[in-house]
Amino acid sequence: MQTGDIARFLIYAGLIIAAAGAVMLLLSKFGGINLGKLPGDISIRRENFSFHFPIVSSIVISIVITVILNLFFRK
Repeated sequence: MQTGDIARFLIYAGLIIAAAGAVMLLLSKFGGINLGKLPGDISIRRENFSFHFPIVSSIVISIVITVILNLFFRK
């Protein structure tokens, strides 16, 4: 890989992350999918302890990213 290829990859990665953030922001404002609070996400709260593990949200994000990357990088 040359320096230009790495720079191009970083620019595309940044644009994808920014677009994902914008989509998540819009979905949360319009009552769409509220990632982090899906059924199956583990959340334990005690008096002075709180534990949150968004397992289902992680799976959903992984599936969406996999589909998007397969669409862009399919040979």
